[in-house]
Amino acid sequence: MESVDVVALKNVTADIAAGEFVAIMGHSGSGKSTLLNLLGCLDTPDSGSYHLDGNEVSRLGSDALARIRNRKIGFVFQNFNLLPRTTAEENVELPLYYGDPMRSSERRKRAQSLLARLGLEGRMQHHPGQLSGGQQQRVAIARALVNQPPLILADEPTGNLDSRSADDIMALFQELNREGITIVMVTHEPDIAKYAKRIIQMKDGEIL
Repeated sequence: MESVDVVALKNVTADIAAGEFVAIMGHSGSGKSTLLNLLGCLDTPDSGSYHLDGNEVSRLGSDALARIRNRKIGFVFQNFNLLPRTTAEENVELPLYYGDPMRSSERRKRAQSLLARLGLEGRMQHHPGQLSGGQQQRVAIARALVNQPPLILADEPTGNLDSRSADDIMALFQELNREGITIVMVTHEPDIAKYAKRIIQMKDGEIL
């Protein structure tokens, strides 16, 4: 069978400054998730370049990219991606095992502090199945923040939430952004995109 090249992104040029809150919008297949994966160093471009924090990263090896993801980027997903058999606290601690060595007491203290800040003081020892969707997403956000990254990437972060929980999560993103964290979020919902300071519209792999 003859292979066919599929171009997910073409002629994409974008600058996102530190401290911005950007929403990427577009219909299914527009390339928005592919763009987010490139920004998160989960994929590498076939051509072109990507500079993150002033450094060209598109040609780095897998180990170097893994270090960047761990130290500079926090990820928030639509499906939460929490480990079902571990507690909220243990889920938040997980990224700390892949960075610089840290005492277990310090990992626990940092996780508990974040969970408390996000309103989960009484839920730290609960498993994901014992939490509501909004609470699970708060655990996921705490996990994304635990390494104190300057950049948060969120892929449809409210897609599995009711409207009230979605508004709560977006208010939290706005608060984090006011504190200086850069946030780039993919969404197809205009009501969610309005929380961002800038909207990038995509269609057929291009930025409109």
